[in-house]
Amino acid sequence: MNKKQDKSDIMQNIEDIEDMENGEIFEKLKKAGQIHTKVMDETIKLIKPGAKLYDIAEYVENRTRELGGEVAFPCNLSINDIAAHYTPFYGDEKVFSEDDIVKLDVGVHVDGYIADGAKTIDLSNSYKDLVRASEDALNTVINEIVPPMNVGDMGAIIQEVIESYGYKPISNLSGHVMERYLLHSGVSIPNVKETSKNIIDIGDIVAIEPFATDGFGSVIDGKEKYIFKYLKSRPVRLPTARKILKIIEKKYQYLPFAERWLACEDSKYKAGLRSLMSAGCIYGYSTLIEKNHGIVSQAEHTVFITENGVEVITK
Repeated sequence: MNKKQDKSDIMQNIEDIEDMENGEIFEKLKKAGQIHTKVMDETIKLIKPGAKLYDIAEYVENRTRELGGEVAFPCNLSINDIAAHYTPFYGDEKVFSEDDIVKLDVGVHVDGYIADGAKTIDLSNSYKDLVRASEDALNTVINEIVPPMNVGDMGAIIQEVIESYGYKPISNLSGHVMERYLLHSGVSIPNVKETSKNIIDIGDIVAIEPFATDGFGSVIDGKEKYIFKYLKSRPVRLPTARKILKIIEKKYQYLPFAERWLACEDSKYKAGLRSLMSAGCIYGYSTLIEKNHGIVSQAEHTVFITENGVEVITK
């Protein structure tokens, strides 16, 4: 056998390994997607006036585990002008009202491979076109994906569709390419036209999430922070903070976690979290509020880009 054939065999072996790895990844993603779909379908039926946000979030997370998945991030239940990052806190008594526009954003992972998807539930029955704008933008851009595809071109499609309904895309929110145990790999999918060198390509796991609003078209940070992520270990003086940090490093080192998940660990968990944020051990996600308090809708799917086309994981 000559050197040329040796090299050919080596390349074939590499391709076989890559195919096997992609197949395993797809199977795990598919399982995460199946769990996600079931949880979403069940939860949407529970979101009604008078229901507690806390009960809904707990249902989502417990049901995810019952079905064989793990929670990729706390259940987001963002209402009206809150676009994202609201999850109920421990003891939260808030209930849904008949006027609410609810963004249900759920993340499920299997062995670190994440299915991330969201839907908007219009309890008021007054914002059908706003809900449809984000959904249509999502479905349209997915149908237009031809890898490799520039993410700025994807943003242009989303913007065009949302504006065709008479609404504005939220310019400073975006989708994201994901990797194992990593929600944001560094490549974002904008909701408006942008000049970018970034692309999505075969093998990428991509969460696409158009946001539409009748407001200004951007979000600002709110004062509340109920979702956190681990950054790094640093010395902290407060005993409660040291205790909480050990728990976070053991259970939540890779993916975001909720404040309420720590409530049973230590009665002073809030002080511990504040201390850890001040020390730079954890990061707190602010609730994101539409700048002019416009109503916001969201639609999101996770897709897996393959040689044979785009697989929608969260359908």
